[in-house]
Amino acid sequence: MAEHDFRRSVLNPSHTLIECRTLAPGLYQVTGQGGGVQPGDRLICTVKGSRDLPLPLQVDKIRYLINPPGQWTATAKGPDLRNQMVLGWSIQCDECGREQAFEFLAAEQDGLEQRTAKAVQRIAELGWRPRGDNHLCPKCVSK
Repeated sequence: MAEHDFRRSVLNPSHTLIECRTLAPGLYQVTGQGGGVQPGDRLICTVKGSRDLPLPLQVDKIRYLINPPGQWTATAKGPDLRNQMVLGWSIQCDECGREQAFEFLAAEQDGLEQRTAKAVQRIAELGWRPRGDNHLCPKCVSK
């Protein structure tokens, strides 16, 4: 099982995501070019409406197309994004003052407490560390 990252298609035009659409809750149809994708592989796409929020998918079936060469269509399982929305917040390092915008998923009915918890989880994924009520950027953490 391999992992294929289709979030950076601009850097490698021979390894490109063409379309990712929802067939049913948690079931997606993905069309791409290149990459040698096989059943059981993991695809990382971008959540619709987001700049860089990852959408991990597990390939169930894949069908390679004859024309155009190298193009394929796959069905994949992933998270159910119904009633989820992409929120954009920003954070500032309390040591060096660096500011970073980030995105995270939250349920439509989540209150401020739940959204804050999901935001804290997302910034931890990006390398930020909490220090009391404040936060340190990845550079200041490594110092």
